[in-house]
Amino acid sequence: MTEFAEATDGYQGLDPEQVLAAVDSQGLHCDGRLLEMNSFENRVYQLGLDDGTTLITKFYRPNRWSDEAILEEHAFSLDLAAREVNLVPPMADAKGNTLRFYRDFRFALFERRGGRPPDFEDVEQLCQLGRFIGRMHAIGGEKQYQHRPTLDVTTFGSDCSQFLLEHEFIPADLVPAYASLTEDLIQRVTWCYQRCPDLTLIRTHGDCHRGNILWTDEGPHLVDLDDSRMAPAMQDLWMFLSGEREEREHALNALLDGYTVFTEFDPAELNLIEALRTLRLMHYFAWIAGRWTDPAFPRAFPWFNTPRSWEQHILDLREQAALMDEPPLTWQPTG
Repeated sequence: MTEFAEATDGYQGLDPEQVLAAVDSQGLHCDGRLLEMNSFENRVYQLGLDDGTTLITKFYRPNRWSDEAILEEHAFSLDLAAREVNLVPPMADAKGNTLRFYRDFRFALFERRGGRPPDFEDVEQLCQLGRFIGRMHAIGGEKQYQHRPTLDVTTFGSDCSQFLLEHEFIPADLVPAYASLTEDLIQRVTWCYQRCPDLTLIRTHGDCHRGNILWTDEGPHLVDLDDSRMAPAMQDLWMFLSGEREEREHALNALLDGYTVFTEFDPAELNLIEALRTLRLMHYFAWIAGRWTDPAFPRAFPWFNTPRSWEQHILDLREQAALMDEPPLTWQPTG
């Protein structure tokens, strides 16, 4: 569980003075304006430059990704941008390097681009979003990552439950319920995957929620591919589906109407919607637990690691067990 385990706060020594010094070391001159952005896995700041412009700098969490894994994500981002998929790729220096170094830290610089969250109740926006993700996936399917992990039943399921049980985060009286429930869930998720006999894994965004999509008059653009990994195409689609079954099917059909303009979609992946949602819930609690020694996490998640939060988590997972027993959503292609 190297993705989670962290003995100490890896950001010790990264204060505003060091952030500004790191950017200055790249030949850019900061004017002192610095705003910490809402990010926990990495440390992200908006900085003002002497010429009046602003940029974003992201300091990578030590010991999480290898240099090779970060550079793979950068290469994917740059390839997407070069082929007119609208996103914010890392900026290269004069030698073409996108991963930068200052003391013990690795960081990247990005253009600052604004926007608003998408409206998931707008059918045209959903269709446009589907076209956008379809273009990204058409490129994402051209090659495989070599240094980044795969989102699967092991990495987001059994590894997560094992980590939580071994590190004694769960209240003792809830351990039997959690252990038996997650064992059952992992089996159900496995069955969902088995209903996709020809499943293809592609390079995905990996964390494609509304906070990572910004909308302007020109349409959507993506930010933050830090969680990009090999996964089913459905991983970048299911987070846009919420509400009652009829609402979810309505949104699904709008998304796939746009998506299939640019790439094929395997209908068998409809079996993965609730399975992937289950894995995300399991991974989320393991992620917070694995970062609990980072002072930013107890401040940001004060509700975590209380008996009430674990009781609710178990209830949420039980709901997922029931949802995975339901028939998959229905897609009715219009073409």
